[in-house]
Amino acid sequence: MFNFDDANKKSKEAIDVAVKSYSALTKGFQAIATEAADYSKKSFEDGMAHFEKLTNAKSVEAAFELQTNYLKASYEGFVAEATKIGEMYADLAKDAYKPYEVPVAKATAAAKSAAAA
Repeated sequence: MFNFDDANKKSKEAIDVAVKSYSALTKGFQAIATEAADYSKKSFEDGMAHFEKLTNAKSVEAAFELQTNYLKASYEGFVAEATKIGEMYADLAKDAYKPYEVPVAKATAAAKSAAAA
């Protein structure tokens, strides 16, 4: 027979899990957006500083060397930032799934015991 109290309890548990997961997603996306904005700002400032140095170069060779060094540093910075943001996305996925671990484990155990019976 259908038990309304049981259904109400399960419904509240499901909503609590969803809210915790949503909260983790929101915090994670905020952190990623902040990181991306900070990187963009720094990249822009570095580019402007480089352009200023480039305009003051005394020779083509000096300009070429400045440009080479800037491109190398920019590439290395980009790779480091992309790696960091990738790790942040992986952590975000783990944190968003964490509230579902217990309910999924309970459901799996219930399914296994039902299948064994």
